[in-house]
Amino acid sequence: MNQPMVAIVGRPNVGKSTLFNRLVGKRISIVEDTPGVTRDRIIADAEWNRHVFSLVDTGGIEPETDDAMMSYMKEQAQLAVSMADVVVMMTDGKAGVTVDDQLVAQLLRRSHKPVVLCVNKVDNPAREDMIYEFYELGLECVMPCSATLGLGVGDLLDEIVARLPEPVSQEEKEHRLQIAVVGKPNAGKSSLTNAILGQYRTIVSDIPGT
Repeated sequence: MNQPMVAIVGRPNVGKSTLFNRLVGKRISIVEDTPGVTRDRIIADAEWNRHVFSLVDTGGIEPETDDAMMSYMKEQAQLAVSMADVVVMMTDGKAGVTVDDQLVAQLLRRSHKPVVLCVNKVDNPAREDMIYEFYELGLECVMPCSATLGLGVGDLLDEIVARLPEPVSQEEKEHRLQIAVVGKPNAGKSSLTNAILGQYRTIVSDIPGT
């Protein structure tokens, strides 16, 4: 069954996986202070006010990098954006607007997809004025939230579902067989997964532990 898709993107370590886990209601994505922990696209169902959609967590985008792994992560994030009906761009309210934020916003404006700009780490209503500098990124919808505390997440979801296509009935929900591909590092698990799916779903690299 086809569902609307929402992709969460942004530079590394702004709280994308924390928001993803909160919206899907369970800890699926690994959350660490170390940038680059999330690499492949991670997809799970989320629901808000009877709107069901597929939510995609992506690795951090570093628009200008010579690092091979960061380049792979950028490709995965761009694939997620190309498939998404709505994109959530995550930023760090405490850090303010960075050069990488500006470059990510530029990429998203060129995608012509509906974008909701989420200013994360606004953990106190008195700090909501931190969002105003983010309007310089040229994105119309700017929402404050704290992914860790859940502040502003309901309002953020309202803005997301307002931009989704018409909801699809769940009366005939598919029952899918779930298969895990396991093995020692660098044995070809990602290559096999991509071959079965017929798409570049997981990063393939000679670097063990990808």
